[in-house]
Amino acid sequence: MGNSAETEAATARMHQFYIDGAWVDATGPDRSDVVNPATEEVIAEMALGTVEETDRAVAAAHAAFPAWAATQPAERAAKIVRLRELILENAQDIARAITAEMGAATTYAQAAQVPLAAEHLRAACEVLGDYAFLTRRGQAAILREPIGVCGLITPWNWPLYQITAKVGSALAAGCTVVLKPSELSPLSAALFADLVDRAGFPAGVFNLVNGTGPVVGARLAEHPDVDMVSITGSTRAGVAVAQAAAATVKRVAQELGGKSPNVILPDADLAKAVPPGVASAMRNVGQSCSAPTRMIVPRARLAEVEALAVGALENMRVGDPTDPETTHGPSSNRAQYARVQAMIQTGIDEGAKLLAGGPGRPDGLTRGFFSRLTIFSEVTTGMAVAQEEIFGPVLVILAYDDVAEAIAIANDTVYGLGAHVQGTDMALVRSTAACIRAGQVHLNYPAWDPHVPFGGYKQSGNGREYGVEGLEEYLETKSILGYFDEH
Repeated sequence: MGNSAETEAATARMHQFYIDGAWVDATGPDRSDVVNPATEEVIAEMALGTVEETDRAVAAAHAAFPAWAATQPAERAAKIVRLRELILENAQDIARAITAEMGAATTYAQAAQVPLAAEHLRAACEVLGDYAFLTRRGQAAILREPIGVCGLITPWNWPLYQITAKVGSALAAGCTVVLKPSELSPLSAALFADLVDRAGFPAGVFNLVNGTGPVVGARLAEHPDVDMVSITGSTRAGVAVAQAAAATVKRVAQELGGKSPNVILPDADLAKAVPPGVASAMRNVGQSCSAPTRMIVPRARLAEVEALAVGALENMRVGDPTDPETTHGPSSNRAQYARVQAMIQTGIDEGAKLLAGGPGRPDGLTRGFFSRLTIFSEVTTGMAVAQEEIFGPVLVILAYDDVAEAIAIANDTVYGLGAHVQGTDMALVRSTAACIRAGQVHLNYPAWDPHVPFGGYKQSGNGREYGVEGLEEYLETKSILGYFDEH
């Protein structure tokens, strides 16, 4: 990032938190380095929030809630629209910050990370414009009301995208929020908070406290004045939040891990099915919880699939994320890089067939958390690389003999977040999708839709984000009997 304006704007906020409509200096002594994963250089020092600072942010959100909840939907939508406009106006600066903090190729940050984040705000406003907060059922009124103060915990892999997915729906519903972004990717969150301030939201409606999960995240989860917690992160983190929240019986929404299958049916056009599947698995350097990292293919066509999969890597380039020719940057942090490298070695040790990639950095790269784009074949469902979420650029190919076996392999996981099915017989494609235990299934690589609910089965979490269902996560249901009785 160098000494660019967005660096200075974001790093200037790293010793501050946004609480009650103003930037305030951190009071605690603890600090954490923000590291550029492409260079391994420290680019900022961030203050870590304390329990007391978290309590202050919750108090601000609690005080602001009655007035914000009472605003008309159109008034809330106008603020969110302005926030979206500001994000788009500052898209290049935010994209560069995302590249610096978590390594996304700048071209990808500009094409996906930022614009898709802005789309969440547009979709939230569209839902808000059509949503009936009061409906009639017989003589009763069914009223949907904002749940209250929401603690929002977001990850490092899609830093702005996950923030807007939660904040947009929560604010649209009439809730107030305290955001804890990942301590590994705080720069884009600081820029976002600045834009919230410029958009003119009332003081206390939005608050930001940087910090760790065990301190700030845990305090949000256990706080009696926090009415709901929404977390996107690992299954381990989701369990910890749910446990901390249990004593106050608050709502907990969790979007957690995944090991998504991509079932390629026997009649699929492999030239259309395999290369996009590889690209989807490698998207964001494999750091997407819904990435289809298990490609499940007909055994009789395995050799064809292998050749197409390797060929799909030819147009992908791992390297300096600021280079316009780069398609894939580094893993986002040292711990994740170590995890990816260990799992690649595990695949080799388990006897999987290495088609491409392997351990170590790509040729020519001597520093940075860069991994080779790796494809394993002849993987069996019992292997660790077929069961564990690697969260890196690693695709595994598993073979099946009939569709029933393909479905069994797809469901042989503790996760159930996303899935893909490819084929030409749409009746078979649809019936296969219906048998897969996952919260969102993509048929033949459809376009992304921010109005379609997203969330998981099993250990991938509970609750839904995006669209109407995303708004309703932040609403309580009140039944008023006799409401329409005129006697």
